[in-house]
Amino acid sequence: MPATFPDLKNASVFITGGGSGIGAALTSGFLAQGTKIAFVQRSDATAFCDDMEKVHGNRPLFIPCDISDIPTLKAAMDKAAAQHGPITVLVNNAANDQRHTTEEVTEEYWDWCQSINLKPYFFACQHAVSGMRAAGGGSIINFSSISYMMGNAGYPGYTTANSGINGMSRSLAREFGPEKIRVNALAPGWVLTQKQKDKWVTPEALSAHLDRQCLKDEIAPEDIVDPVLFLASNSSRMMTGQALVVDGGVVVTG
Repeated sequence: MPATFPDLKNASVFITGGGSGIGAALTSGFLAQGTKIAFVQRSDATAFCDDMEKVHGNRPLFIPCDISDIPTLKAAMDKAAAQHGPITVLVNNAANDQRHTTEEVTEEYWDWCQSINLKPYFFACQHAVSGMRAAGGGSIINFSSISYMMGNAGYPGYTTANSGINGMSRSLAREFGPEKIRVNALAPGWVLTQKQKDKWVTPEALSAHLDRQCLKDEIAPEDIVDPVLFLASNSSRMMTGQALVVDGGVVVTG
């Protein structure tokens, strides 16, 4: 049975990339708590919202948005706040871990990579602060990854953004803590979303990764839900500026 966090009932929650992969599991998990959910993503999520309404009796607000377009992202957050009240839980989840080598990166590719994996995180945080301040506080959860902790090769632009997210979260936690706005990072391990399975999961790669985990089970999107709910809720009211790792124990062993 999933954990229940009564203080999340009717909370106004905004998630980037909330209609697929980990984001879809988060949307479902928050809806199960009775929250008011709004989420953005580029692809159409109407069918997903239909499913969520059938399962939970509560329809999430889907707002089409390319998060690299900052004015459009801010407008989506304003629309969510107008419908659900000031956003008190922000989950920056959307990212793109496209593989690339250092030598093939151009300035244009670098800027594109950061425009998805780092820049919108900052400006979503910035835009959420005023509403959280008015509401008397809030919780921001910024998704990072263990990839930068491990020094993984194969996507240096992405790992740079992940490390930046961790540093940004610590600085914002210090800046806005006096206003009861908490900012934490969450670093998943290799979560086997459908995208990961389609693009990069092979029996050999998965076996090698499981060998590095202390816990030998595969990590599913649903395994990330309760940690996020915990960080969103008052159960973690004295946690801020932290990086919560959910990876089966990979970074323990390196």
